[in-house]
Amino acid sequence: MSKNRLRENVAAYIFLSPILLFFAVFFAFAVGFSVWISFKQWNMLISPIDAPSIGFDNYSSLFSDPLFTASLFNTIVYAFTTTVAILVLSLLIAAALNNIKNAAIWRFIYFAPSITPAVAVGMIWGYLYNPSRGIVNEVLGWLGVPAHNWLTDPRYALMAIIITAVWAGMGASILIFTAGLKAIPQSYYDAAKIDGASRIKMFWAITLPLLKPTILFLLITGMIGAWQVFDLIYMMGANAPASSVQVISLYIYNTAFVNLQMGRASAAAMILFVIVLIITLFILRIFRQGGIESYE
Repeated sequence: MSKNRLRENVAAYIFLSPILLFFAVFFAFAVGFSVWISFKQWNMLISPIDAPSIGFDNYSSLFSDPLFTASLFNTIVYAFTTTVAILVLSLLIAAALNNIKNAAIWRFIYFAPSITPAVAVGMIWGYLYNPSRGIVNEVLGWLGVPAHNWLTDPRYALMAIIITAVWAGMGASILIFTAGLKAIPQSYYDAAKIDGASRIKMFWAITLPLLKPTILFLLITGMIGAWQVFDLIYMMGANAPASSVQVISLYIYNTAFVNLQMGRASAAAMILFVIVLIITLFILRIFRQGGIESYE
């Protein structure tokens, strides 16, 4: 290797050193430490080195814990319901707003909740769901539907939070779908019109196949975000029975910082990581082909 080449490599690594150090400390070390702690019985009151090693007991005990299995079930319901609902509604709204007058104003209206902090969204919808003076019960009362305790009744609490999450999460997906729709050449639709294809046929035969990369991106990011949801559940589900609304991230938080069982919390975090990884790889395998590239 020449001196100039060596000097360039050294300079490159010097400039990269801050981000490499950040990655090493806050990701590689943190993940490795969490894996190590998951095999120990550590309560943060002693040194982790002195904490006794218990093997896979933290992992095996999780699946015998009814609250963990309930949290896992709630997370599955929340993640799949919110992700699919946001995808479907966002695509339909983006298609409806595409190329209409004042579409930018409507997109801003839909996007505004996405930039609102989840804590504020939770507080606002908490007032809307208020059993005695909330707007939701008021509107349902006009329709003859009896009032419900939406955020405390275990039958409705999780679904009420899911509705809020869908409302708050559609805006960004609408903008991304809009960008994907704008990238589809108009010539495809013109050719389909000449062949006598209806709007529904063009949507299924042209729009959906060419939006596969966009759908893949939103599906993966939406699923990852939904599996890690914390703030909205924490704000809105505080008064609901834990088994009805608690998700894995909240279970990890309570186990670690309320019960001081860091080993079990780290084991639950590792299980969450593996689940998200498997789901991501599965989605990538399904959508490994498609998009506008395959039509050119």
